[in-house]
Amino acid sequence: MPEKNSNAVVVQGHSLTLAEVVRVARYHHPVELGEESCRRVEQTRRYVERLLLEKKVVYGLTTGFGKFSDTYISPEDTQLLQLNLIRSHSCGTGAPLPEETVRAILLLRINALSLGYSGIRPEVIRLMADMLNQGVIPVIPEKGSLGASGDLAPLSHMALVLIGEGEAYVQGTRLPGAEALAQAGLAPIVLEAKEGLALINGTQVMTAVGALACWDAMNLADWADCTAALTCEALLAVWDAFDPAAHAVRPHKGQQQSAGNIRHLTAGSTLMTHQGEKRVQDAYSLRCAPQVHGASRDALAYIAGRLTTELNSATDNPLIFTELGRVISGGNFHGQPVALPMDHLAVCAAELASIAERRIERLVNPQLNEGLPPFLTGNGGLQSGFMIAQYTAAALVSENKALAHPASVDSIPSSGNQEDHVSMGTIAARKASEIVDNAYTVLAIELLCAAQALDYRGPQQLGRGTKWLYDRCRELAAPVNEDRVLSGDFATVAQWMKQPGVLDGLFAKVTFDSCVE
Repeated sequence: MPEKNSNAVVVQGHSLTLAEVVRVARYHHPVELGEESCRRVEQTRRYVERLLLEKKVVYGLTTGFGKFSDTYISPEDTQLLQLNLIRSHSCGTGAPLPEETVRAILLLRINALSLGYSGIRPEVIRLMADMLNQGVIPVIPEKGSLGASGDLAPLSHMALVLIGEGEAYVQGTRLPGAEALAQAGLAPIVLEAKEGLALINGTQVMTAVGALACWDAMNLADWADCTAALTCEALLAVWDAFDPAAHAVRPHKGQQQSAGNIRHLTAGSTLMTHQGEKRVQDAYSLRCAPQVHGASRDALAYIAGRLTTELNSATDNPLIFTELGRVISGGNFHGQPVALPMDHLAVCAAELASIAERRIERLVNPQLNEGLPPFLTGNGGLQSGFMIAQYTAAALVSENKALAHPASVDSIPSSGNQEDHVSMGTIAARKASEIVDNAYTVLAIELLCAAQALDYRGPQQLGRGTKWLYDRCRELAAPVNEDRVLSGDFATVAQWMKQPGVLDGLFAKVTFDSCVE
């Protein structure tokens, strides 16, 4: 028996976490197939072969697909049926999905097949695992899925590489599928009965995109508390709005956590004020930050739970229940359980950016920024400072509003009206991912504006946590003493925010581990 890799993610079919998806997708942790899951897969495959010998009429096994489900296919033509399925369904268009997304897709498909309800041979799953471990990453166009019957078109492009067709990246080089496999010392496989359908009938594309976006959004929620805390100090905010007594009587977990984070970050500050010192209360974008951030936090915890369930689900059709002696043709491929959370994720991230942009406006607007220089420049008129930084944040927030329109409320019939309601879940997931990326840039702009404001206030007056944030920001971007191109600073800070572990230990936060570990 080969020696186990301590860094490997062991795929069992029922225990995959969001954290493991991120480790495999982004940090190239290897995968290993669980022994028990391999036994389940082998057992189910033997049952499929028995059905073939008995010439049973089973959807996708001895029939055509979609509207052709009533067309009988003889066992002699099953290999050609699967080959034609993969080729005909490879109708994706648009730019290729990022390699990290495709790595997540491969992992999720391996995991779903490992549950043992798909009827696929173990060697097909092993080839997928070998591709993942050897860095053979199929080229999958981002567009073309309706989200039911699962992600047919994009998953077909994934399957093309297994049979030596299509294209794949190997160490960043785009190659024909057969050449990519050969370069990794792998050989293509001939798909047998049911296997083509087992590879492409599922929700793994929308779930992979959504899993990475959700992970990033949960980190974004922590950063929203950080940038809000720094802005609160720059604007001499009233501390009382974050008093635990106020939040105890409205005990939403996310709200309490965000308020606690801001209190913790600003502890020791001499810039924060109390009711009546300068004003009785602040604008909503400061005073209500815990309520707004917290609502997104609570929703993200729910979304993470739904995604974790989906990661470990059988989403094929038909499903093969060997112990029951039954093949059930149903609708587990329908993406609605993912589509609705993805639309919700889009709104959660959009709101974190929206309230941040309002705080940016308060920092740069001389009528609102408590005596700071207009647009945070000491030579206004000759210099514009952060004037257009706020424009950029506003543009991204406005774009997010358009992107946040729910995809799941739309449906277009397909396959001769056999598939007459679809989820558009993959579109929802892609939109949510784009919104999360935009939101990181907005928060990066807020961090830079707040740091610039604190250059005028005196950063030595900051709280312990916010001083750490200010110092790290200044390591990445110098103060804007003279006008310069800022887009590079935005990108640098946003990328830093996305790095794992940056905020570890900064505040005693209640994490999402219960949902994602």
